[in-house]
Amino acid sequence: MEEVKLREKVAYGFGDAASSMFWKLFTMYLLFFYTDVFGIEAALVGTMFLITRIWDSLLDPFIGVVTDRTKSRWGKFRPYLLYVAIPFGIIGVFTFTTPSLGASGKLIYAYVSYSLMMMIYSLINVPYASLLGVMSADPKVRTELSSFRMIFAFIGSIVVLLLVEPLVEFFSKQKNALVPDLAFGWQMAAIVFAAIAVSLFILCFAWTKERVKPLLHESGSLKQDISDLFKNKPWWILLVAGIATLIFNSVRDGAAVYYFKYYVADAAVVQLGFADVSLTLTTLYFVLGQAANIVGIILVNPVSRRIGKKKSFLFAMLFATVFNTMFYFMGSNDITWIMTLQVLVSICAGSVTPLLWSMYADIADFSEWRTGRRATGLIFSSSSMSQKFGWSLGGALAGWLLGYFGFKANVVQTEEVQHGLRLMLSFFPAAATILSVLFISWYPLSEGKIAEVTSDLELRRKNALMAEN
Repeated sequence: MEEVKLREKVAYGFGDAASSMFWKLFTMYLLFFYTDVFGIEAALVGTMFLITRIWDSLLDPFIGVVTDRTKSRWGKFRPYLLYVAIPFGIIGVFTFTTPSLGASGKLIYAYVSYSLMMMIYSLINVPYASLLGVMSADPKVRTELSSFRMIFAFIGSIVVLLLVEPLVEFFSKQKNALVPDLAFGWQMAAIVFAAIAVSLFILCFAWTKERVKPLLHESGSLKQDISDLFKNKPWWILLVAGIATLIFNSVRDGAAVYYFKYYVADAAVVQLGFADVSLTLTTLYFVLGQAANIVGIILVNPVSRRIGKKKSFLFAMLFATVFNTMFYFMGSNDITWIMTLQVLVSICAGSVTPLLWSMYADIADFSEWRTGRRATGLIFSSSSMSQKFGWSLGGALAGWLLGYFGFKANVVQTEEVQHGLRLMLSFFPAAATILSVLFISWYPLSEGKIAEVTSDLELRRKNALMAEN
């Protein structure tokens, strides 16, 4: 089995660093951008999120099927990293561009630009995720690759969260220092992040390699692939657990900016004199969360090797439930406790993400072992689908809940709205973690079973190669 060297692991991580830069902008700032900068009502944004993201989620399996059937000198999945990188950056900038239109025109523009962004995101992220399943057949190496992916994802996220508010503030003052142009500031910040993301995707393409070949020279029919997927019990269980996990993350992430702006006194904590901008409590909260996510990723490898992926997932979500509910009892001045709980919750959340991707790779092997056909792209696209579907529901819920509690942008909020923000950071996302725990407790693929599957598949591939020769 060919060794996957350090440079290739790092290069694989570059791909998710690129994706995560915009993913974090979407999950943590896009709702706020649309309500407080772009000028759309929160409930309308929530509905737009649901409509556009559900459509996009349904697109992912189709992309997975197409990539499974792609043939090129670079493999099945890597070509998409090369050809879609620049469109990804361009549409990302358009998403954070505010046109000079009326209310209806802006809403239409938001629907179109955001829908295009999600489609492009799928077109590059589904092949990128699927690449994990063909870089190595070793489950332990896959967990390492998944950990590299997540570490770089959170590094990319930290870069964005550290820089986005200072960049917006800096660029906003370039036209008129007395009257900052926030719309221009957001557009220019998006251009900076787009340029970095495009470069990272191209490096990921250049420095990775596809190694695992399917047992059969030709893929089965689409109907057969989908039938196999629907009969795959571990896939269904992980799908629902993944959706619940994303609802948990997206509700609390979507509410956090509002929580600090309208419930906590969001004062500057660090002044950056070189650019006349400062870091706020919101930025500190997000950056601490991303740093803690990396701690969780580092911990998950030794923990999962000791107690298994399933138990690691289950315990992480149980602890996240407990820590998350404690947010409800935090007062607006309990800054130290708020930041401490953010670190604890984020360690738990960070450890779950690489487990999800690694478990999907195991499910792809299990499916090939059971059916004799490999559908890596389809199975990994289902992971992307669950990610977006959970994000869709979570993002829509955040917008709807803000509307339900009576949120109005850029005004002092009522006690009902502030109470709603506390619920959106505590009990509401905790309900999703409980659902995730319930489903993952039924997950049937133990470490022993996966070892048996891996060994048998390796033997089949050797026999198939000998038969060819």
